[in-house]
Amino acid sequence: MSEQDIASLLRAHGVPPTAQRLAVAEYVLATEDHPSADEVLARAKERLPMLSRATVYNTLHLLVDKGLLTELTVAGGRIVYDCNITPHHHFIDEQTGLVHDIPFEALRVTKNEPLSGYDIREITVIMRGRKKGRGRH
Repeated sequence: MSEQDIASLLRAHGVPPTAQRLAVAEYVLATEDHPSADEVLARAKERLPMLSRATVYNTLHLLVDKGLLTELTVAGGRIVYDCNITPHHHFIDEQTGLVHDIPFEALRVTKNEPLSGYDIREITVIMRGRKKGRGRH
């Protein structure tokens, strides 16, 4: 996605495209990785060295609020960001820490009757494991 495409996308979601927001969005909205805020900060600083940690966190939260990103809590409470906003599941590789998208239709969730008194708006499965043949260290 070009800088102009990203700027248009931000505007379409009510986010004024400042230089700082563009530096964050250019990476986080285009990556297939699931980066943490610190990883986003490191990558965005390559484009805009004076970028602050607070600006990155604020921009990430704004992009989540506007529906451009989702926030995912992985092992140990670590938060990562996902630009794939379509329904899907995740597999977390416990050996590498990498998070992989699993197509929603690849899994069948059964016994998902609504909980009494709750309106379920989303069902997401998070699987954890490691590649076969890898020993524990």
